[in-house]
Amino acid sequence: MNYKDYIRVQEDFPKKGISFKDISPLLANGEAFSQAIAELKEVCAKWNPDVIIGPEARGFVVGAPLAQAMGKGFIMARKKGKLPGEIIAKTYGLEYGTDTIEVPTFAVKKGTRVVIADDLLATGGTLAAIESMLKELGVEVVGIVTLIELTDLQGTKLLSSPYFSLVQYPH
Repeated sequence: MNYKDYIRVQEDFPKKGISFKDISPLLANGEAFSQAIAELKEVCAKWNPDVIIGPEARGFVVGAPLAQAMGKGFIMARKKGKLPGEIIAKTYGLEYGTDTIEVPTFAVKKGTRVVIADDLLATGGTLAAIESMLKELGVEVVGIVTLIELTDLQGTKLLSSPYFSLVQYPH
């Protein structure tokens, strides 16, 4: 399936110079979305994860259905101040700013095999921050998957785990 047929490119959003890849049409098409999750499931099955983790907000849209399709649990990585209890946090750079991401420490234990799932890899800041936090907890990040990779931004250089994307754009 050509997933680019279901991804809308919006120039100069959220600010001038950014070419935003909108997955809304993909999510709205049941057949295309189901096929995308099935393909990600096939890749992730080879890594044999115990759980899937996804960052707020579009990582929830990819990670939760992927976890459900695999019969695995899903952990939310949230923006600063959104999780109760003990957390681990990391501030990271975005394509257009900085942010802080938090993971609940109770949800992952040392030795847990985790796949990180998100909608898009740009600079790699978000995914690298989550990967780093999980490794600090003794979690084994067995793979990282996204729907889209912006190849010119070379975000994979920040990642140390195996990586897979369904679609690639230069930027």
